[in-house]
Amino acid sequence: MLSPCGVKCNECKDFNQSCKGCRAIEGKVYWTQYVNKTTCPIYHCCIIDKPHEHCGQCEALPCKIYYDTQDPSTSFEEHDAGIKLRVSLLKGLE
Repeated sequence: MLSPCGVKCNECKDFNQSCKGCRAIEGKVYWTQYVNKTTCPIYHCCIIDKPHEHCGQCEALPCKIYYDTQDPSTSFEEHDAGIKLRVSLLKGLE
């Protein structure tokens, strides 16, 4: 299962624990409480604002939201590598 932003849900540490996948929980991931949001900014942009099936359908991919939505426990290099992987997965869906 692939989230709208390109995360492989089944590879996420929270999948089947506190999360059933972004589509199932409509982007209301646990960490949004720490950034004063109700839904993930990427999910909100892609699914609610655009609406696209996934971010790979957006001309702006990867956008500023991808770079601004970084897990604080990761380095910039890890975050950047994760973005590149997700973009590759999403572009492969086209």
